Formats: sequence, C-alpha cells, structure tokens
Amino acid sequence: MSDKFEPKFDAAGLLTAVVVDVSDNSVRMVAFMDREALERTRETGLAHFHSRSRGALWLKGETSGNTLAVEEILVDCDQDAVVLRCTPRGPTCHTGAESCFYRRLEGDRLVAQGD
Repeated sequence: MSDKFEPKFDAAGLLTAVVVDVSDNSVRMVAFMDREALERTRETGLAHFHSRSRGALWLKGETSGNTLAVEEILVDCDQDAVVLRCTPRGPTCHTGAESCFYRRLEGDRLVAQGD
C-alpha cells in the first residue's frame, strides 16, 4: 500500500467530501470535489467544492460569508472520499441551520433535532 496521495475520482470526476466540525466532530455537510476544488482547498485552506447544479467551482461561503477553514484532510483507504475537518464561520447549511443534518427520521417523518 502506497503512502502517496493519488485521489480516485469517479466517472463524473468527483470525490465525496464529508465536512465535520473540528471542535466536536459533528457532521456539517456532504458535498463533492473535483480536481480543481481539491487543489483550491489545499492552496487556500478554505473549502471549495464542485457544484453539480451549476457545473462550476464553488467556494463555500462565497456569498454568505459562512466559510469553512480546513484544519485537516482525512483520506479514506481507497482514496475516493475525504473528510474535511473544518472550523466553520457561521452556519453551514443554506437554510441557516448549523448543519445540513438538522433533522432525524422518525417513522416516515423528518423531525428537527431538539423537537
């Protein structure tokens, strides 16, 4: 097994990226990175992703100011997914919630955490 970083992008040229808060390891969001997003993230220390809906590079927080400062990048054993351990500046979800995972499944209903 090599210790060289050789990311394996899928057929669409993407890696799955799971964002966790470095302070408490809570999952903040899941997104996708193409080669450019991964390179920009590593260069700038701010999380960049590939927007599948726009087909373009996306700096998280570019309009809201709610950026994600990347403290550490963990790479899975197959090098086809990463975990970004981040310090968030503000809410992560576009809804204004701290995390995109603010609901839990109860039966067939989605219930906001804390309700």
